[in-house]
Amino acid sequence: MAQVSDFVLTRLREWGVHRIFGYPGDGINGLLGAFDRAAGDPEFIQVRHEEMAAFMACGHAKFTGEVGVCVATSGPGAVHLLNGLYDAKLDHQPVVAVVGQQKRLSLGTHYQQEIHLDRLFADVSEYCEMITHPGQARHVIDRAFKTALTMRGVSAIVIPNDIQEEDAQPSPPKAHGSVFSSVGWSRPRVLPDPDELRRAADVLNEGEKVAIVAGQGAADASEEVVEAAELLGAGVAKALLGRDVLPDELTYATGPIGLLGSTASDKMIKECDTLFLIGTSFPYSEWLPDEGQARGVEIDIDGRMIGMRYPMDAHLVGDAKETLKALIPLLRRKEKRSWRAKIEKDVREWHEICDVWSGQHFGDLINPQSVAAELSSRLPDRAILTADSGSATNWWARHLTLREGMDASLSGTLATMGPGVPYAIAARFAHPDRPVIAFVGDGAFQMNGMNEMITVKRYLDRLAGGPPFVFCVFNNQDLNQVTWEQRAMAGDPKYPASQVIPDIPYGAYAELLGLRGIRCEAPENVGRAWDEALASGRPVVLEFKVDQEIAPIPPHLMVPMAKKTVKAALHDPELAGIARRGIRQKAAQYAERLPGRKHG
Repeated sequence: MAQVSDFVLTRLREWGVHRIFGYPGDGINGLLGAFDRAAGDPEFIQVRHEEMAAFMACGHAKFTGEVGVCVATSGPGAVHLLNGLYDAKLDHQPVVAVVGQQKRLSLGTHYQQEIHLDRLFADVSEYCEMITHPGQARHVIDRAFKTALTMRGVSAIVIPNDIQEEDAQPSPPKAHGSVFSSVGWSRPRVLPDPDELRRAADVLNEGEKVAIVAGQGAADASEEVVEAAELLGAGVAKALLGRDVLPDELTYATGPIGLLGSTASDKMIKECDTLFLIGTSFPYSEWLPDEGQARGVEIDIDGRMIGMRYPMDAHLVGDAKETLKALIPLLRRKEKRSWRAKIEKDVREWHEICDVWSGQHFGDLINPQSVAAELSSRLPDRAILTADSGSATNWWARHLTLREGMDASLSGTLATMGPGVPYAIAARFAHPDRPVIAFVGDGAFQMNGMNEMITVKRYLDRLAGGPPFVFCVFNNQDLNQVTWEQRAMAGDPKYPASQVIPDIPYGAYAELLGLRGIRCEAPENVGRAWDEALASGRPVVLEFKVDQEIAPIPPHLMVPMAKKTVKAALHDPELAGIARRGIRQKAAQYAERLPGRKHG
């Protein structure tokens, strides 16, 4: 007779799950046996660490729209899942974690690896339940999936290992207390109140300088965002999680916003009289209009978050696509297009600035901006792009021009180091016919990315031979983002004890594993290195030895940051060196490229 563990995998398969990321342990021995009996459906993908399993589940959800599933053993395995699960929670991705537990007989005895998993997962999950009876498995699994999909969050299912091996009970007895749940869920059509729609239309129609900020909540509403922007003569800035909502080729797409943002986005926000937020919870008030400067309209499906980032005049609680469909007929096309023309001019100038910045190299060191810029024109159609957290994220956000049909994501709200590589692996498993490219700093690669190259090796027969699959590593021997944050936010010089990391031959490491390894050290070879990587039939670790002193400068330097950076420079010989070898040259080249403009 089938065991509970067999029923669990069958039920997951009925929910459309065909791939589960995990790492083994005796707390899930029953499930491991069931995976063997399931003959690859669902398939167990063996990663190197449970945190990576959770990141891959989140990445799967992001790049497929499906529920991502991960599995881990009891005790330490469960603990290891947390960072990846928090990534899913904070970025609103449906993920289900299946976790082992000690036998019921031993619970409450301070037994080996006994952890109160309900308490451990209480904050990260929208639903957490332990199966203590075979007849429970059905409704616990069903509710976990329904909750993850409805709440766009994490569900945790805890299964003691003795329960895993008991006889399955697909249908509980018809008795008091039994419930009979079903597989299935449909996305609701969520629309705001009609009066609030009319109020929003009035605000947007009255505004003369409308600025739109779009986030991942607008991912399915690209056409509607474009139509609204055209009617309103607005520009559209994109939060990082909305990186792929609109193609960057649109003349009024101002690019990223915030510390990693563009001057075009910054100018638009500073000068707008109406702010229109669509599916974003962009949190940084210093990069939004001053309070009282602009009237506001916001679309968000979560009523708890609407009007929480900027005071709004109209609060449209609803799905972005459906809400925009209802709103657009109420909008009047603005005949005066001077605001749009100015935005388009600022966008052109921003691209020119990026060209200048990426074209500069100091000495014989590679400018990391050029790594992204050289890839941009070479991006294959339908590419999936991932990024880790660090200074390389700046170049990923600013210097890559995404086209229609491309997807991109990173850890947006948690902003954790680590997911760039596992996201890319999950994307490749889900879409073996699409190019996948990850941007990773050497700090994140050393932290866990290198280990996951072993996972790539483990599944090389599946992951090789298709479109390009590239892990681009920025080697600067520095935890670079934090180094610059120390300077700009704390006014401290670089602290070598915490910031300097070893120089590892990442390309050679890849070759050792049977992957393709490429190391580029010369500025003139950056484009050639990308050509070689994109033409490879094997997964590639593409390592660039880059200049650590190219600052991730924000679109405008705030006075407190400027003062603290100067303070840090007084005690930081490396910063003094930057000034001597680069700043004047940058200003001169910028002025040359943009004649007739005044520069500070």
